[in-house]
Amino acid sequence: MSQPYKTIEPSVIDDKMLEEMVKKQGPSGRAGQIAQLEGIDFKDVDHLQLDFQNILKIDNMWQFTSLTKLQLDNNVIEKIEGLNTLSNLIWLDLSFNNIEMIEGLDELVKLEDLSLYNNRISKFENMDSLVNLQIFSIGKNHISDLESVVYLRRFKRLRTLNLAGNPVSESERYSLYIPAFLPNLMYLDFRLIDKLTKELALQMHNSDIAYLVHQEGFEFKSLEKMRLEEEELALHQDAYVEYLNGPGLFDSMYAEDLEAAKLLLLPGVSEFVEQYKIEFTEVCQKLFKYGLEGYDARNKEVEGFLECLREANENNQQTGVKMIKDFEDKNKEALNEMQHISDSVLMESKTRHLRGKINKLWSKLMSLEMQLVDQLEEASREFERNISEIVSTYIENVQALIAQCRDLENRNHENMLEIAMSSYDKMGKTEGDEEMPEELRALFIDKDTVINTVNASHDLHLLKIDNQEDKMVTKSNAWVRDVLEKLHTDEIARNRKRVLEINIYVSHWRDELDFLEIQDT
Repeated sequence: MSQPYKTIEPSVIDDKMLEEMVKKQGPSGRAGQIAQLEGIDFKDVDHLQLDFQNILKIDNMWQFTSLTKLQLDNNVIEKIEGLNTLSNLIWLDLSFNNIEMIEGLDELVKLEDLSLYNNRISKFENMDSLVNLQIFSIGKNHISDLESVVYLRRFKRLRTLNLAGNPVSESERYSLYIPAFLPNLMYLDFRLIDKLTKELALQMHNSDIAYLVHQEGFEFKSLEKMRLEEEELALHQDAYVEYLNGPGLFDSMYAEDLEAAKLLLLPGVSEFVEQYKIEFTEVCQKLFKYGLEGYDARNKEVEGFLECLREANENNQQTGVKMIKDFEDKNKEALNEMQHISDSVLMESKTRHLRGKINKLWSKLMSLEMQLVDQLEEASREFERNISEIVSTYIENVQALIAQCRDLENRNHENMLEIAMSSYDKMGKTEGDEEMPEELRALFIDKDTVINTVNASHDLHLLKIDNQEDKMVTKSNAWVRDVLEKLHTDEIARNRKRVLEINIYVSHWRDELDFLEIQDT
């Protein structure tokens, strides 16, 4: 009787699997030694191979922020997910899986090479963000609609496409349709598209393509406008000044103020509120301009400091490399000669002499590193003073402009209260105005109601102004704190790595000497 097949349970991408695969695929030699001593830091890994692991679900990839190449082929994956943090990914292989839908790729804007070969996909979709896509392999899937290939026209850099093995590739129109509608394509199903084929394809579909290009022109302009608006908004958000280049803050004050809508019905109110809006917007525009200037000043200071760090590191590293080269030029030959010395006394003398040189090299390299640490500490202190002063001045000016907004609101409140009370007094003398809207009649029950209504409107406006100030001040201070903390953390990591490199290099030479001494005995 034959034995039943053993069921293989799908694997899970957990930390244990990831550590094993990273160790297996990690660097060798001195770099490998450093990696082993420092421990595995997934954020530094740029290539990861997880093929043939029987993986069902993509998970736990958030730590690999520097990953550029990911291999997940020949698994049992059913859904593209868990890749949203891999924004640096350039190469992704998901071939030979059970994927039915293209999805989960929105953040992979740098992706150039994508393989979904041999899956169960029937439709091109959810790929719009892959603007750098150059190679796309989706052969042996379930693509059956030839016209759906037009979707791929949006990828202007696409040069290689594999559709072989899909129902669509069996169409008689296939070989000329694809080159016609994807004119930038150079290879189709791993074959070069020759010039004659492209010319025939364009002739055959000339009118359809002309119409399509016309339509795409309108779409492109619309999309380009949206893209520029999104980029502009992102810049404004980074500068903490979004919607301040117009009446945005003012409109938001009144949009949520139900009482103001009633008060605007009072005679003469709409006129002075309109003037208030003009003056308030002018201050906001000053705030907007100053906010962008502050953003540029902060970034310029950071860029200048980082350039200073880079130059200091580079100069220091070049000096260290020269020290090591001089040492090796003078002592490698001596080490080789020592392997052939049979006189134990002479061997001991030369070993002691070389060990002293190694210790001296270690001292020189460590002193060089300490010089750099001191240099960077001094530069960091100066940078901290400069950036703190820039942000402090920025905050003071922001608060001064916000104070102008409050003054305008206070003046508006006084005017509003004066008109409201005047209207209340008139209403009491004339025993009511038959033409007064019902919304206003509800306010004129008594004097306290009128005052409370105007004050409630004023308080809401001030709260909006306070929130704008708080956002700009809080985010500016948080930015300084985050920048300084990151610089400090990065410097500790750099120093630790450099000291480790020095110790490993010197240990290598000491190990060589220890080995010679053992042989001599």
